[in-house]
Amino acid sequence: MEPRPFLKWVGGKRQLVETLLDHVPGLGKHTYHEPFVGGGALFFALRPAKAVLSDDNARLVRTYVGVRDHVDAVVKLLRSYPHDPAFFQKMRERDIDSADDAHVAAWMIYLNKTGYNGLYRVNSRNVFNVPFGRYANPTICDEPNLRACSAALQGVEILRDDFTSVLERAHKGDFVYFDPPYVPLSATSYFTGYTADGFGPERQVHLRDVALKLKGKGVHVLLSNSSAGFVREIYSQGFELEEVHAARNVNCRGDGRGRILELVMW
Repeated sequence: MEPRPFLKWVGGKRQLVETLLDHVPGLGKHTYHEPFVGGGALFFALRPAKAVLSDDNARLVRTYVGVRDHVDAVVKLLRSYPHDPAFFQKMRERDIDSADDAHVAAWMIYLNKTGYNGLYRVNSRNVFNVPFGRYANPTICDEPNLRACSAALQGVEILRDDFTSVLERAHKGDFVYFDPPYVPLSATSYFTGYTADGFGPERQVHLRDVALKLKGKGVHVLLSNSSAGFVREIYSQGFELEEVHAARNVNCRGDGRGRILELVMW
């Protein structure tokens, strides 16, 4: 089967994959880099011969490593996990960072499939704080897809790293896709809970500067972000912009879901 993202991730790109693929260059022997891997929708759709996936979220990175290297153990663990609020609370409170990669992956996937609206969110102490979800019978263990994803990840380098490190790895002819936490469309909608540090305006500007440096090196760059005025402003010079509509279903408020305008830059 064709692999698809095994995690539901805020800002995930399943809805925009076809648009993004239109901007992917022929890679040949060059490398695909994705410094904010998230759910990995573009990677799984593209399945490049050479790839480096990275993120600053250590648990997310370890989940990818667990699925790549220990999918049998991950599947076995997930099969044993019940859809139960008491068990969910026990998992939520677990000191997971001291566990091995297979247990981290199973922990992340379980909470993602059973937590409220599929959110991954932590507080300033890096403690997962999403409540139990309203699902009748969620698919906790999608074994065929996990195995397909594991196969797609074989030979892929997976790193915990800040997005700026791609400047050292990417070479002329490579392709870098940046999908950072989005700039909010309103003052009350900023979601930066992927890590305890968040991702504010200064980091957004730094990302723009990194993208410009990569372009100057002959690296193909593609970025996605919200349609906020701030995004339009910082990418107004040196980039082409395209408006696209995407369905956004991960939101704590029902009226915050639906089709919204986003930007793709290159």
